[in-house]
Amino acid sequence: MMDQLLLDIQTPKVKSFENFIIGDNSEAISIIKKFITDKNLQFFYLWGVEGAGKSHLSDVVKRGNIFVIEDIDIKNNIEQVEAFNIFNDCKENGKKLFITGANSPNNMGLRSDLASRLSWGLVYQIKPLTDSEKKLALLSHSKQKGMSCSENVIEYCMKHLQRDLHFLIATLDALDNWSLKMKKPITIPLLKKLLENND
Repeated sequence: MMDQLLLDIQTPKVKSFENFIIGDNSEAISIIKKFITDKNLQFFYLWGVEGAGKSHLSDVVKRGNIFVIEDIDIKNNIEQVEAFNIFNDCKENGKKLFITGANSPNNMGLRSDLASRLSWGLVYQIKPLTDSEKKLALLSHSKQKGMSCSENVIEYCMKHLQRDLHFLIATLDALDNWSLKMKKPITIPLLKKLLENND
């Protein structure tokens, strides 16, 4: 039983706009939604630091049958040439293209021709959630589920676990399931026991 609950911590949810915590990104999310549906918008470049949500949003865009190139900043020269050719093919054939990277187009040391292509369409930065926003999101999630979870437990998660919000939420869900099975309240000692068995 414990093993199955612990595996659940690692199970990612289906990515959607609904389960993306927006934070200070309402304009970017609004434009991405428009990009998916508006035939007049062809290219979108989204950049931001690791953990800001680029992969989450890329998964959503892919389900709209749009070609996606992720992490353009780590592509080698051959892969950059391929990306350049994909840009040209999409432009000639009226296809949409969504690209992600770690920084703005001219700040990643890319080929100059590719960097210029990244600026052809919409360019937006996705900003990571602050610790306060993550804490509020976790508190909101626990409240919606009817969990009896104190702020101390959430603060412990924020301090000692990886900072990915979906992992934190999945951990709370596993903790909630285990507390119900064990008929014990959600506490930091119970969380520590869960994490010890997950090592």
